[in-house]
Amino acid sequence: MASNHAIRGARVGSGPMGELDHGARADRIAVSYWDAEGNETVRYFAADVDPSEIPEQIDSPHSGLPAGRDRDNPPVQTKNEPYKTHLAYVKERRTPEEAEELLEAALQKMRHRRGKTD
Repeated sequence: MASNHAIRGARVGSGPMGELDHGARADRIAVSYWDAEGNETVRYFAADVDPSEIPEQIDSPHSGLPAGRDRDNPPVQTKNEPYKTHLAYVKERRTPEEAEELLEAALQKMRHRRGKTD
């Protein structure tokens, strides 16, 4: 028994694209971004958005590199600094002479508390 339904496989309420009862499409602007490898990424923004709210830089989905709006001068990737330990930060702030003075002061304080003063 073969049946021939006109709406077979279609959703109820669906219709041809562009019907007015599906809502109006908002006006939008296209903004192009380029990364250092020359990949272009287009992002769409509402036409009435303030230009200062449109980002100058995004992460490119193609390469993961930063992408900017200037095609001839794309942004360069910032250098990631390795994780620093607390000791590394202390060594940046103190000279070896200052470290010796602080160590000696701490040792004198500890010896005084233990009653082993020289």
